[in-house]
Amino acid sequence: MFAVIRTGGKQYKVAAQDVIRIERRDGAPGDTIEFAEVVMLGGDSPVVGAPTVAGATVAGELIEHTRGPKVIAFKKRRRQNSRRKRGHRQDYTLVRITEILTDGRKPAKAAKAPTEADAAPAEAAAKPARRTAAKKAEAGAAGEAAAKPKRAPAKAKTAKAESASEEN
Repeated sequence: MFAVIRTGGKQYKVAAQDVIRIERRDGAPGDTIEFAEVVMLGGDSPVVGAPTVAGATVAGELIEHTRGPKVIAFKKRRRQNSRRKRGHRQDYTLVRITEILTDGRKPAKAAKAPTEADAAPAEAAAKPARRTAAKKAEAGAAGEAAAKPKRAPAKAKTAKAESASEEN
């Protein structure tokens, strides 16, 4: 079974376990995303919506947020000494389609329980940040007391200046 969904102004033909790249959607990796705009359901008996299929939804899992390749927009007006260069990278979201639902059913919740391994890196990352902030504060206080005024560097004599001073 497949479905045609509409999101971000585009239509995508999807089936279960497909990975698609869509316009950026809010959420964190692992979140469930529902696509309510199902334009068509295909399979043994295809159903075409007018404009959408009633009671049909497609559920997917957000894998990651990515960015597309850089696109350069360069405009030049000849003989006018005028040019403009702009770069753009589009934000995308990778989604794995988990299931295609009909008859108004809701997607199964695949909530992950946080494990000790997931919690440990978050705590470890927070501790060094506090230590570095304390070290910066200590260094700032010590740096103010030990700060010396800087002298301007001596000017180097050029060859012309040397020859002029020799003539005098």
